[in-house]
Amino acid sequence: MDQAETSTDLAGVVQAAPDLPSLAENDPLLALERAYGRFAGERGLLKRGGRICEVSPTHYRVRGLSGEVRLGDIVERGGRKADGSGEVVQITLDEVVVAPFGPSSEISVGDHVFCKGGFSLAPGASWRGRVIDALGRPIDGGPALIPGAEAGFEGVPGALERQRVETPFLTGVRVIDIFTPLCFGQRLGIFAGSGVGKSTLLAMLAAASAFDTVVVALVGERGREVREFLEDTIGDESMAKTVAVVATSDESAMMRRRAPGTAMRVAEYFRDRGDRVLLLLDSITRFAHALREVAIGTGEPPVARGYPASVFTDMPKLLERAGPGGAGAGSITAILSVLVDGDDHNDPVADSVRGILDGHIVLDRAIAEQGRYPPVNPLSSISRLATKAWRDDQRAVVSRLRAMISRFEDTRDIRLIGAYQSGLDPDLDMAVQQVPVIYEALTQSPKDGPSPDPFSDLARHLKKQERSHVAKAG
Repeated sequence: MDQAETSTDLAGVVQAAPDLPSLAENDPLLALERAYGRFAGERGLLKRGGRICEVSPTHYRVRGLSGEVRLGDIVERGGRKADGSGEVVQITLDEVVVAPFGPSSEISVGDHVFCKGGFSLAPGASWRGRVIDALGRPIDGGPALIPGAEAGFEGVPGALERQRVETPFLTGVRVIDIFTPLCFGQRLGIFAGSGVGKSTLLAMLAAASAFDTVVVALVGERGREVREFLEDTIGDESMAKTVAVVATSDESAMMRRRAPGTAMRVAEYFRDRGDRVLLLLDSITRFAHALREVAIGTGEPPVARGYPASVFTDMPKLLERAGPGGAGAGSITAILSVLVDGDDHNDPVADSVRGILDGHIVLDRAIAEQGRYPPVNPLSSISRLATKAWRDDQRAVVSRLRAMISRFEDTRDIRLIGAYQSGLDPDLDMAVQQVPVIYEALTQSPKDGPSPDPFSDLARHLKKQERSHVAKAG
Protein backbone atom coordinates (compact mmCIF):
# COMPACT_ATOMS: atom_id res chain seq x y z
CA MET A 1 0.00 0.00 0.00
CA ASP A 2 1.48 3.38 -1.01
CA GLN A 3 1.35 6.64 0.92
CA ALA A 4 -1.64 7.99 -1.02
CA GLU A 5 -3.73 4.93 -0.19
CA THR A 6 -2.68 5.13 3.45
CA SER A 7 -3.70 8.78 3.72
CA THR A 8 -7.05 8.00 2.10
CA ASP A 9 -7.72 5.17 4.58
CA LEU A 10 -6.71 7.31 7.57
CA ALA A 11 -8.89 10.14 6.39
CA GLY A 12 -11.82 7.77 6.17
CA VAL A 13 -11.25 6.56 9.73
CA VAL A 14 -10.96 10.09 11.05
CA GLN A 15 -14.05 11.25 9.20
CA ALA A 16 -15.98 8.52 11.03
CA ALA A 17 -15.12 10.25 14.34
CA PRO A 18 -17.33 13.26 15.16
CA ASP A 19 -15.99 16.78 15.51
CA LEU A 20 -12.84 16.06 13.53
CA PRO A 21 -13.63 16.71 9.79
CA SER A 22 -11.41 19.77 9.49
CA LEU A 23 -8.44 17.97 11.04
CA ALA A 24 -8.89 15.04 8.69
CA GLU A 25 -8.52 17.30 5.68
CA ASN A 26 -5.29 18.91 6.97
CA ASP A 27 -3.41 16.21 8.93
CA PRO A 28 -4.99 12.73 9.03
CA LEU A 29 -2.26 11.26 11.26
CA LEU A 30 -2.70 13.96 13.91
CA ALA A 31 -6.46 13.59 13.77
CA LEU A 32 -6.17 9.81 14.18
CA GLU A 33 -3.88 10.22 17.17
CA ARG A 34 -6.33 12.58 18.86
CA ALA A 35 -9.24 10.29 18.10
CA TYR A 36 -7.31 7.41 19.64
CA GLY A 37 -6.58 9.48 22.73
CA ARG A 38 -10.28 9.94 23.37
CA PHE A 39 -10.75 6.21 23.83
CA ALA A 40 -7.41 5.11 25.25
CA GLY A 41 -6.63 5.02 28.95
CA GLU A 42 -7.98 3.28 32.02
CA ARG A 43 -11.63 4.11 31.28
CA GLY A 44 -11.44 4.20 27.52
CA LEU A 45 -12.52 1.69 24.95
CA LEU A 46 -8.99 1.03 23.74
CA LYS A 47 -6.17 -0.57 25.71
CA ARG A 48 -2.66 -1.38 24.64
CA GLY A 49 -1.94 -5.04 25.15
CA GLY A 50 -0.23 -8.15 23.89
CA ARG A 51 -0.73 -11.88 23.60
CA ILE A 52 0.74 -14.71 25.62
CA CYS A 53 3.11 -16.77 23.51
CA GLU A 54 4.60 -19.12 26.12
CA VAL A 55 3.55 -20.43 29.54
CA SER A 56 5.73 -22.13 32.17
CA PRO A 57 4.98 -23.09 35.79
CA THR A 58 6.58 -19.88 37.13
CA HIS A 59 6.43 -17.38 34.20
CA TYR A 60 4.72 -16.56 30.96
CA ARG A 61 5.90 -14.56 27.96
CA VAL A 62 3.94 -11.85 26.17
CA ARG A 63 4.48 -10.38 22.72
CA GLY A 64 3.38 -6.88 21.86
CA LEU A 65 4.09 -5.14 25.18
CA SER A 66 7.84 -4.52 25.00
CA GLY A 67 7.47 -0.84 24.22
CA GLU A 68 4.63 -0.23 26.66
CA VAL A 69 5.89 -1.54 30.03
CA ARG A 70 8.72 -1.10 32.49
CA LEU A 71 10.26 -3.48 34.99
CA GLY A 72 7.96 -3.82 37.98
CA ASP A 73 4.77 -2.88 36.11
CA ILE A 74 1.62 -4.87 36.80
CA VAL A 75 -0.22 -6.63 33.98
CA GLU A 76 -3.50 -8.50 33.92
CA ARG A 77 -4.90 -11.15 31.62
CA GLY A 78 -8.07 -10.51 29.71
CA GLY A 79 -9.10 -7.63 31.97
CA ARG A 80 -9.53 -9.97 34.93
CA LYS A 81 -7.63 -9.10 38.08
CA ALA A 82 -7.84 -12.50 39.75
CA ASP A 83 -6.36 -14.82 37.13
CA GLY A 84 -3.16 -14.19 35.26
CA SER A 85 -2.16 -10.90 36.82
CA GLY A 86 1.54 -10.59 37.44
CA GLU A 87 4.62 -8.40 37.46
CA VAL A 88 6.98 -7.66 34.60
CA VAL A 89 10.40 -9.08 35.49
CA GLN A 90 12.19 -8.98 32.14
CA ILE A 91 11.84 -7.01 28.91
CA THR A 92 13.40 -7.90 25.56
CA LEU A 93 12.97 -6.34 22.15
CA ASP A 94 10.15 -8.70 21.21
CA GLU A 95 8.86 -10.22 24.45
CA VAL A 96 8.02 -9.45 28.05
CA VAL A 97 8.47 -12.01 30.83
CA VAL A 98 5.79 -11.90 33.52
CA ALA A 99 5.86 -13.66 36.90
CA PRO A 100 2.21 -14.31 37.87
CA PHE A 101 0.80 -13.61 41.31
CA GLY A 102 -1.40 -16.70 41.14
CA PRO A 103 -1.09 -20.18 39.65
CA SER A 104 -0.30 -20.57 35.96
CA SER A 105 -2.70 -23.47 35.43
CA GLU A 106 -5.48 -21.31 33.93
CA ILE A 107 -3.22 -19.21 31.69
CA SER A 108 -3.27 -20.15 28.01
CA VAL A 109 -1.26 -19.24 24.96
CA GLY A 110 -3.05 -16.55 22.96
CA ASP A 111 -4.69 -14.87 25.94
CA HIS A 112 -4.69 -11.07 25.89
CA VAL A 113 -2.56 -9.23 28.45
CA PHE A 114 -2.90 -5.53 29.32
CA CYS A 115 -0.59 -3.23 31.25
CA LYS A 116 -1.91 -1.70 34.47
CA GLY A 117 1.12 0.46 35.25
CA GLY A 118 3.30 0.48 38.35
CA PHE A 119 2.20 -1.07 41.63
CA SER A 120 1.05 1.46 44.21
CA LEU A 121 -0.09 1.05 47.79
CA ALA A 122 -1.71 3.71 49.97
CA PRO A 123 -1.85 2.49 53.59
CA GLY A 124 -4.10 4.21 56.10
CA ALA A 125 -4.36 4.49 59.86
CA SER A 126 -7.36 2.14 59.87
CA TRP A 127 -5.18 -0.71 58.61
CA ARG A 128 -4.00 -1.51 62.14
CA GLY A 129 -5.54 -4.70 63.39
CA ARG A 130 -5.94 -6.07 59.87
CA VAL A 131 -4.39 -8.93 57.91
CA ILE A 132 -3.58 -8.36 54.24
CA ASP A 133 -1.87 -10.21 51.42
CA ALA A 134 1.17 -9.13 49.44
CA LEU A 135 -0.96 -6.93 47.16
CA GLY A 136 -2.59 -5.06 50.03
CA ARG A 137 -5.92 -6.91 49.85
CA PRO A 138 -7.65 -7.88 53.14
CA ILE A 139 -7.72 -11.62 53.87
CA ASP A 140 -9.19 -11.52 57.38
CA GLY A 141 -12.85 -11.37 56.31
CA GLY A 142 -13.18 -7.78 57.45
CA PRO A 143 -14.47 -4.77 55.51
CA ALA A 144 -12.61 -3.19 52.63
CA LEU A 145 -9.51 -1.23 53.56
CA ILE A 146 -9.66 2.55 53.49
CA PRO A 147 -6.66 3.85 51.54
CA GLY A 148 -4.56 6.69 52.82
CA ALA A 149 -2.89 9.50 50.91
CA GLU A 150 -0.35 8.04 48.50
CA ALA A 151 0.71 11.53 47.46
CA GLY A 152 2.16 12.23 50.90
CA PHE A 153 4.81 9.50 50.62
CA GLU A 154 8.23 11.01 50.02
CA GLY A 155 10.18 7.78 49.56
CA VAL A 156 13.32 6.60 51.33
CA PRO A 157 15.18 9.42 53.12
CA GLY A 158 18.74 10.06 52.05
CA ALA A 159 21.70 8.89 54.10
CA LEU A 160 22.40 12.38 55.44
CA GLU A 161 18.72 13.24 55.88
CA ARG A 162 18.03 10.51 58.42
CA GLN A 163 18.01 11.11 62.12
CA ARG A 164 20.71 9.46 64.22
CA VAL A 165 20.03 6.17 66.00
CA GLU A 166 20.58 6.97 69.67
CA THR A 167 17.52 6.19 71.82
CA PRO A 168 17.49 2.73 73.48
CA PHE A 169 14.37 0.80 74.41
CA LEU A 170 13.52 -2.37 76.34
CA THR A 171 12.17 -5.37 74.47
CA GLY A 172 11.14 -7.14 77.68
CA VAL A 173 13.28 -10.18 76.78
CA ARG A 174 15.99 -10.35 79.44
CA VAL A 175 18.72 -12.04 77.44
CA ILE A 176 18.38 -9.45 74.66
CA ASP A 177 18.11 -6.40 76.88
CA ILE A 178 21.23 -7.44 78.81
CA PHE A 179 23.59 -8.75 76.13
CA THR A 180 22.31 -7.20 72.87
CA PRO A 181 20.28 -4.09 73.76
CA LEU A 182 18.53 -2.29 70.91
CA CYS A 183 17.81 1.28 69.87
CA PHE A 184 14.90 2.74 67.93
CA GLY A 185 15.65 2.52 64.23
CA GLN A 186 18.05 -0.40 64.52
CA ARG A 187 18.02 -3.43 62.20
CA LEU A 188 18.64 -6.77 63.88
CA GLY A 189 18.67 -10.34 62.59
CA ILE A 190 17.71 -13.51 64.47
CA PHE A 191 19.80 -16.34 63.02
CA ALA A 192 18.79 -19.95 63.61
CA GLY A 193 18.06 -23.26 61.98
CA SER A 194 14.58 -24.65 61.55
CA GLY A 195 12.56 -25.43 64.65
CA VAL A 196 14.81 -23.62 67.13
CA GLY A 197 12.35 -20.91 68.19
CA LYS A 198 12.65 -17.91 65.88
CA SER A 199 8.91 -17.33 65.56
CA THR A 200 8.37 -17.58 69.31
CA LEU A 201 11.08 -15.01 69.99
CA LEU A 202 9.62 -12.69 67.35
CA ALA A 203 6.23 -12.93 69.04
CA MET A 204 7.79 -12.00 72.38
CA LEU A 205 9.38 -8.97 70.73
CA ALA A 206 6.03 -8.00 69.17
CA ALA A 207 4.64 -7.53 72.67
CA ALA A 208 7.11 -4.71 73.43
CA SER A 209 5.23 -1.69 74.72
CA ALA A 210 7.77 0.80 73.35
CA PHE A 211 6.20 0.93 69.88
CA ASP A 212 3.15 2.70 68.53
CA THR A 213 2.64 0.34 65.59
CA VAL A 214 3.81 -3.17 64.76
CA VAL A 215 4.02 -4.53 61.20
CA VAL A 216 4.44 -8.29 60.82
CA ALA A 217 5.43 -9.90 57.52
CA LEU A 218 5.00 -13.68 57.39
CA VAL A 219 6.78 -14.82 54.23
CA GLY A 220 6.64 -18.47 53.24
CA GLU A 221 5.01 -19.52 56.51
CA ARG A 222 2.95 -22.67 56.86
CA GLY A 223 -0.71 -21.84 56.34
CA ARG A 224 -1.65 -23.76 59.46
CA GLU A 225 0.58 -21.61 61.67
CA VAL A 226 -0.49 -18.15 60.48
CA ARG A 227 -3.70 -17.99 62.49
CA GLU A 228 -2.04 -19.55 65.53
CA PHE A 229 0.79 -17.03 65.37
CA LEU A 230 -1.54 -14.04 65.09
CA GLU A 231 -4.22 -15.12 67.57
CA ASP A 232 -2.36 -17.17 70.17
CA THR A 233 1.21 -15.94 70.06
CA ILE A 234 0.70 -12.23 69.39
CA GLY A 235 -2.72 -12.02 71.04
CA ASP A 236 -5.62 -9.60 70.74
CA GLU A 237 -3.99 -6.80 72.74
CA SER A 238 -0.89 -6.59 70.54
CA MET A 239 -2.88 -7.32 67.38
CA ALA A 240 -4.87 -4.11 67.86
CA LYS A 241 -1.79 -2.08 66.88
CA THR A 242 -0.49 -4.59 64.34
CA VAL A 243 -0.72 -4.84 60.57
CA ALA A 244 0.05 -8.35 59.32
CA VAL A 245 1.14 -9.09 55.74
CA VAL A 246 0.89 -12.79 54.88
CA ALA A 247 2.23 -14.80 51.94
CA THR A 248 2.14 -18.52 52.77
CA SER A 249 4.51 -21.13 51.40
CA ASP A 250 2.01 -22.40 48.81
CA GLU A 251 1.61 -18.99 47.17
CA SER A 252 3.54 -18.01 44.08
CA ALA A 253 7.11 -16.79 44.20
CA MET A 254 5.97 -13.29 43.21
CA MET A 255 3.59 -13.05 46.18
CA ARG A 256 6.36 -14.18 48.54
CA ARG A 257 8.76 -11.77 46.86
CA ARG A 258 6.40 -8.79 47.12
CA ALA A 259 5.16 -9.37 50.70
CA PRO A 260 8.23 -7.85 52.47
CA GLY A 261 8.02 -4.76 50.23
CA THR A 262 4.34 -4.35 51.06
CA ALA A 263 5.09 -4.64 54.78
CA MET A 264 7.90 -2.12 54.46
CA ARG A 265 5.61 0.32 52.63
CA VAL A 266 3.03 0.03 55.44
CA ALA A 267 5.78 0.62 58.02
CA GLU A 268 7.02 3.66 56.07
CA TYR A 269 3.54 5.18 56.16
CA PHE A 270 3.33 4.97 59.94
CA ARG A 271 6.95 6.12 60.32
CA ASP A 272 6.33 9.21 58.20
CA ARG A 273 3.40 10.20 60.40
CA GLY A 274 5.66 10.10 63.47
CA ASP A 275 5.11 6.59 64.86
CA ARG A 276 7.78 4.39 66.30
CA VAL A 277 7.28 1.28 64.21
CA LEU A 278 8.46 -2.27 64.86
CA LEU A 279 8.80 -4.33 61.68
CA LEU A 280 9.01 -8.10 62.17
CA LEU A 281 9.95 -10.10 59.07
CA ASP A 282 9.80 -13.88 59.16
CA SER A 283 11.83 -14.78 57.24
CA ILE A 284 14.34 -12.99 55.04
CA THR A 285 15.65 -16.36 53.85
CA ARG A 286 12.32 -17.32 52.30
CA PHE A 287 12.27 -13.89 50.68
CA ALA A 288 15.67 -14.72 49.20
CA HIS A 289 14.31 -18.07 47.99
CA ALA A 290 11.49 -16.26 46.18
CA LEU A 291 13.99 -13.84 44.63
CA ARG A 292 16.05 -16.80 43.46
CA GLU A 293 13.05 -18.56 41.93
CA VAL A 294 12.00 -15.48 39.98
CA ALA A 295 15.55 -14.66 38.84
CA ILE A 296 16.34 -18.17 37.66
CA GLY A 297 13.04 -18.25 35.78
CA THR A 298 14.26 -15.29 33.71
CA GLY A 299 17.49 -17.07 32.87
CA GLU A 300 19.83 -15.38 35.34
CA PRO A 301 22.76 -17.69 36.18
CA PRO A 302 23.48 -18.67 39.80
CA VAL A 303 26.70 -17.40 41.34
CA ALA A 304 26.68 -18.56 44.98
CA ARG A 305 25.19 -21.90 45.99
CA GLY A 306 22.35 -21.52 43.52
CA TYR A 307 21.62 -17.84 44.25
CA PRO A 308 21.80 -15.37 41.32
CA ALA A 309 23.58 -12.07 41.81
CA SER A 310 20.33 -10.05 41.84
CA VAL A 311 19.33 -11.70 45.13
CA PHE A 312 22.20 -9.96 46.90
CA THR A 313 21.26 -6.69 45.21
CA ASP A 314 17.57 -6.77 46.12
CA MET A 315 18.01 -7.64 49.81
CA PRO A 316 19.91 -4.47 50.78
CA LYS A 317 17.43 -2.41 48.74
CA LEU A 318 14.69 -3.68 51.02
CA LEU A 319 16.57 -3.55 54.31
CA GLU A 320 17.97 -0.05 53.78
CA ARG A 321 14.42 1.29 53.75
CA ALA A 322 14.18 0.53 57.47
CA GLY A 323 15.71 2.77 60.07
CA PRO A 324 15.07 6.31 61.33
CA GLY A 325 13.15 8.77 59.19
CA GLY A 326 13.90 12.37 58.40
CA ALA A 327 13.35 15.34 60.65
CA GLY A 328 9.98 15.13 62.39
CA ALA A 329 9.35 11.52 61.37
CA GLY A 330 9.43 8.38 63.48
CA SER A 331 11.55 5.29 62.98
CA ILE A 332 11.34 1.70 61.73
CA THR A 333 13.03 -0.82 63.98
CA ALA A 334 13.42 -3.94 61.84
CA ILE A 335 13.87 -7.36 63.43
CA LEU A 336 14.00 -10.18 60.92
CA SER A 337 14.56 -13.88 61.19
CA VAL A 338 17.22 -15.60 59.10
CA LEU A 339 16.65 -19.30 58.50
CA VAL A 340 20.16 -20.74 58.42
CA ASP A 341 20.09 -23.61 55.93
CA GLY A 342 21.63 -26.71 57.43
CA ASP A 343 22.69 -24.73 60.54
CA ASP A 344 25.48 -23.28 58.40
CA HIS A 345 25.99 -19.67 59.48
CA ASN A 346 28.26 -19.12 56.47
CA ASP A 347 25.35 -19.69 54.12
CA PRO A 348 25.37 -16.97 51.41
CA VAL A 349 22.10 -15.41 52.57
CA ALA A 350 23.06 -15.42 56.24
CA ASP A 351 26.52 -14.06 55.50
CA SER A 352 25.16 -11.29 53.27
CA VAL A 353 22.39 -10.24 55.66
CA ARG A 354 24.76 -10.21 58.63
CA GLY A 355 26.86 -7.61 56.85
CA ILE A 356 23.84 -5.36 56.19
CA LEU A 357 22.28 -5.38 59.65
CA ASP A 358 23.18 -3.53 62.84
CA GLY A 359 23.56 -6.69 64.87
CA HIS A 360 22.59 -10.33 65.06
CA ILE A 361 21.18 -12.74 67.63
CA VAL A 362 22.19 -16.39 67.28
CA LEU A 363 19.82 -19.10 68.47
CA ASP A 364 21.73 -22.26 69.34
CA ARG A 365 20.12 -25.65 68.79
CA ALA A 366 22.23 -27.16 71.60
CA ILE A 367 20.86 -24.58 74.05
CA ALA A 368 17.31 -25.35 72.93
CA GLU A 369 17.93 -29.06 73.48
CA GLN A 370 18.91 -28.23 77.08
CA GLY A 371 15.46 -26.68 77.58
CA ARG A 372 16.66 -23.07 77.90
CA TYR A 373 14.37 -20.66 76.05
CA PRO A 374 14.87 -18.38 74.32
CA PRO A 375 17.97 -20.33 73.19
CA VAL A 376 20.13 -17.24 72.61
CA ASN A 377 23.87 -17.74 72.58
CA PRO A 378 25.14 -14.58 74.33
CA LEU A 379 28.74 -15.19 73.20
CA SER A 380 27.85 -15.29 69.49
CA SER A 381 25.25 -12.51 69.54
CA ILE A 382 26.13 -8.87 69.13
CA SER A 383 24.43 -5.49 68.85
CA ARG A 384 26.47 -2.84 67.07
CA LEU A 385 24.57 -0.11 68.93
CA ALA A 386 24.88 -1.64 72.40
CA THR A 387 27.24 1.08 73.56
CA LYS A 388 24.46 3.62 73.05
CA ALA A 389 22.12 1.58 75.26
CA TRP A 390 24.38 0.52 78.16
CA ARG A 391 25.38 2.75 81.02
CA ASP A 392 29.01 2.51 82.10
CA ASP A 393 28.21 0.25 85.04
CA GLN A 394 26.02 -1.99 82.87
CA ARG A 395 28.77 -2.30 80.28
CA ALA A 396 31.17 -3.48 82.97
CA VAL A 397 28.65 -6.01 84.29
CA VAL A 398 27.99 -7.45 80.83
CA SER A 399 31.70 -7.73 80.13
CA ARG A 400 32.13 -9.68 83.34
CA LEU A 401 29.16 -11.91 82.54
CA ARG A 402 30.53 -12.73 79.09
CA ALA A 403 33.91 -13.64 80.57
CA MET A 404 32.32 -16.01 83.11
CA ILE A 405 30.08 -17.67 80.52
CA SER A 406 33.03 -18.11 78.16
CA ARG A 407 35.12 -19.70 80.91
CA PHE A 408 32.23 -21.95 81.91
CA GLU A 409 31.62 -23.19 78.36
CA ASP A 410 35.31 -23.64 77.53
CA THR A 411 35.80 -25.96 80.51
CA ARG A 412 32.63 -28.00 80.00
CA ASP A 413 34.46 -31.07 78.73
CA ILE A 414 36.98 -30.92 81.60
CA ARG A 415 34.19 -30.83 84.14
CA LEU A 416 32.30 -33.65 82.47
CA ILE A 417 35.24 -36.05 82.76
CA GLY A 418 35.77 -35.08 86.42
CA ALA A 419 39.09 -33.26 85.97
CA TYR A 420 37.86 -30.06 87.62
CA GLN A 421 38.94 -29.44 91.21
CA SER A 422 37.50 -26.61 93.27
CA GLY A 423 39.89 -24.12 94.82
CA LEU A 424 42.58 -24.16 92.14
CA ASP A 425 41.12 -21.38 89.97
CA PRO A 426 38.99 -18.74 91.73
CA ASP A 427 37.61 -17.35 88.45
CA LEU A 428 36.54 -20.81 87.31
CA ASP A 429 35.05 -21.55 90.72
CA MET A 430 32.91 -18.41 90.47
CA ALA A 431 31.85 -19.28 86.93
CA VAL A 432 30.82 -22.80 87.99
CA GLN A 433 28.74 -21.38 90.81
CA GLN A 434 27.10 -18.43 89.06
CA VAL A 435 26.71 -19.27 85.36
CA PRO A 436 23.95 -21.87 85.94
CA VAL A 437 22.11 -19.21 87.98
CA ILE A 438 22.60 -16.72 85.15
CA TYR A 439 21.17 -19.22 82.68
CA GLU A 440 18.18 -19.73 84.95
CA ALA A 441 17.62 -15.98 85.17
CA LEU A 442 17.74 -15.62 81.38
CA THR A 443 15.15 -18.34 80.81
CA GLN A 444 11.87 -16.75 79.79
CA SER A 445 8.71 -17.82 77.97
CA PRO A 446 5.91 -15.76 76.38
CA LYS A 447 3.68 -16.61 79.34
CA ASP A 448 6.14 -14.98 81.76
CA GLY A 449 5.48 -11.57 80.25
CA PRO A 450 8.06 -8.85 79.55
CA SER A 451 10.73 -7.94 82.08
CA PRO A 452 10.68 -4.23 83.05
CA ASP A 453 14.22 -4.28 84.52
CA PRO A 454 16.39 -7.19 83.32
CA PHE A 455 19.51 -6.24 85.31
CA SER A 456 17.50 -6.13 88.54
CA ASP A 457 15.98 -9.52 87.76
CA LEU A 458 19.45 -10.96 87.21
CA ALA A 459 20.73 -9.40 90.44
CA ARG A 460 17.86 -10.94 92.43
CA HIS A 461 18.66 -14.40 91.09
CA LEU A 462 22.34 -14.03 91.95
CA LYS A 463 21.58 -12.74 95.47
CA LYS A 464 19.20 -15.62 96.02
CA GLN A 465 21.90 -18.07 94.99
CA GLU A 466 24.43 -16.36 97.26
CA ARG A 467 22.12 -16.57 100.29
CA SER A 468 21.48 -20.22 99.55
CA HIS A 469 25.23 -20.91 99.31
CA VAL A 470 25.91 -19.11 102.61
CA ALA A 471 23.13 -21.05 104.33
CA LYS A 472 24.58 -24.36 103.14
CA ALA A 473 28.08 -23.36 104.24
CA GLY A 474 26.79 -22.45 107.74
